[in-house]
Amino acid sequence: MASVDGDWDVTIKSPMGDQKAVLTVNSDGASFSGKMAGGLGAMDIPSGSVDGNTISWSMDMTVPMPMKLDCTATVDGDAISGEVKAGAFGSMGLSGTRK
Repeated sequence: MASVDGDWDVTIKSPMGDQKAVLTVNSDGASFSGKMAGGLGAMDIPSGSVDGNTISWSMDMTVPMPMKLDCTATVDGDAISGEVKAGAFGSMGLSGTRK
């Protein structure tokens, strides 16, 4: 099992173009807290889940429009990949590397 902790440089493939952000993960057993900060602002992740090397969390986005994002990502060494589900916009790819 890979450690999910750390700061991750991530890119989300959104309909508005590639969105770059830093995902911070601080795990504690089966849960984690953290933050996602990028060009569209910073969002706290007060509670996410950890299942082996897979993390899942939700965020409430306000810019450019309010919507809930449901995110899942899997860690493989120093790489992370997954998806961000954004309601009617569907699923967007997430990929990145540990800093």
